[in-house]
Amino acid sequence: MALTGLEIYKKLPRTNCKDCGFPTCLAFAMKIAAGQVELSKCPHVTEEAKASLESASKPPIQLVTIGSGDNEVKIGNETQLYRHEEKFHRPTAVAVRVSDTLSADEIAARAEAIGKLVFERVGTTIKVDLVAVDNESGDEAKFLDAAKVAAEKSGRGLVLMSAKAETLKKAAEAHKAAKPLLYLSDPAQLKEAAEVAKAAGCPLAFRSESVEAAAAATPTLESAGMDQIVLDPGARGLKATVEALSTVRRLSLKNFRPLGFPCIAFTTDPDPMMQVVEASTYIEKYAAVVVTDAIEKWQALTILTTRQDIYTDPQKPVAVEPKMTAVGEVTDSSPVMVTTNFSLSYYSVEGEVEASRVPAYVIAVDTEGTSVLTAWASDKFNATTITEAMQKAGVGEKVKHKKLIIPGLVAVLSGGIEDESGWQVLIGPKEASGLPSYLKTQWKPD
Repeated sequence: MALTGLEIYKKLPRTNCKDCGFPTCLAFAMKIAAGQVELSKCPHVTEEAKASLESASKPPIQLVTIGSGDNEVKIGNETQLYRHEEKFHRPTAVAVRVSDTLSADEIAARAEAIGKLVFERVGTTIKVDLVAVDNESGDEAKFLDAAKVAAEKSGRGLVLMSAKAETLKKAAEAHKAAKPLLYLSDPAQLKEAAEVAKAAGCPLAFRSESVEAAAAATPTLESAGMDQIVLDPGARGLKATVEALSTVRRLSLKNFRPLGFPCIAFTTDPDPMMQVVEASTYIEKYAAVVVTDAIEKWQALTILTTRQDIYTDPQKPVAVEPKMTAVGEVTDSSPVMVTTNFSLSYYSVEGEVEASRVPAYVIAVDTEGTSVLTAWASDKFNATTITEAMQKAGVGEKVKHKKLIIPGLVAVLSGGIEDESGWQVLIGPKEASGLPSYLKTQWKPD
């Protein structure tokens, strides 16, 4: 049973040295009890205290590593039930399924398509992490061939799925260096599969008949030296899966150790749109790995965008570096425009400028990552901050005109900017989508 904050406090040095980053030892103890910080943050705790506090300081959800090198993915180690309380830390690993019932050419083509599911969004590269090879045929040789082709053609980490521990053993031996996630769909062979995973040094996921069955199985695995465990509570379908995942998350965060592991979930609806809905929902509630058949670009982009949004810090706006960027082959006659350094605002402007094919300078003003109207309302996007950003960027040395385009939503700033900067202010469109037309029809440097 987990220790209370006061019980943990009694075992700490109680010097209030603040070396852990907290004002008092009691505050630090309370954070340990809540599973929000590790005991290792205290540099003065004794070895005896460490041993007795190990259970309390252990993260409520085990950290599990899948893959190696550039394909390494870490899941688990979460501390929150609700994102707004702090944030979620380890983004869900998205895997696209490849069945070994397909022909060799179809497997190769599907794996190549998975490897190309890479997108650029608000300055960040997002991609499908894993290819899940499913031994749907039940044939060991077909499965091994499919896994080899999928790994080579996709360039992604592997989830190897089979009902047979012996088949997983052969696959794990062939891909040991890649450290794949082994998934056992037949819980009757769990003991054998655990031995396989331990010998290969691979994490193990297994399907259970229920949440209760999963909780009953994990202590045996841990006693055998396995802690790289991923749970499949066995539920299928949107409602049942969300209920199972939520139950596991709630109990694990209450330090119920038998369920203190990340979970894997599977999309099952054949409808392409529902595949996206299922995968996105499981990312939100609370799958660490999602296996889906959603291979189309529009499907993958939607799922990955959901993940990117869920795994940002809700207390910190996503911001870009405040600076001036040349978009296209600029000249000294190119237009100059300003926006804020809120990622969505900036990349919306940059994208529309690129689409217009009119090279331009875009200045991102430091507004602490807030949008145009929010920054204007909080007086972070004003005549002074805009003029200072222009001066810092040295824009006057790069263009021969003195014209600045500002967002139409803050046209009220035009007079103040002209007074402070000495530049002529042009009122641009209210939305970034209006920039291509504006630049082509209204921009004149002279």
